[in-house]
Amino acid sequence: MTLKELSQLYYLNREIERDQERLEKLRASASAPGAPNYDGMPKNPSFENRLERYIAEIVDLEAIIQAKITQCLHERARLERYIAEIPDSLTRQIFQLRFINGLTWVQIAFSVGGGNTEEGVRKRVYRYLEQENKGEK
Repeated sequence: MTLKELSQLYYLNREIERDQERLEKLRASASAPGAPNYDGMPKNPSFENRLERYIAEIVDLEAIIQAKITQCLHERARLERYIAEIPDSLTRQIFQLRFINGLTWVQIAFSVGGGNTEEGVRKRVYRYLEQENKGEK
């Protein structure tokens, strides 16, 4: 597995966060002052058209977010299966913390302890991947 493949879960999670922020902004815009109020009274059609656009965007974005969440679940399962096959316990922990939990190298070094440094845990990952990729060729 490559570093790019291992990082997909992280990037999917960031995409979901950005989409959720955008969704909140859309919802706020749809309910902002000046948005139509459906109380049965005649309204300006341009307000109703704007609300319909917001609702359509919200529904589309909710579907996109849900699809990405499903993709995240599949990606996480794939990564967990891969990490479970790593023979060394410390290396497994580092991979888990980095690629599943999304921690920084500093946070990982602190978490695993044992005098491990940021550089040490990072190099351990890169060496493992390099060794594994040499074995596949």
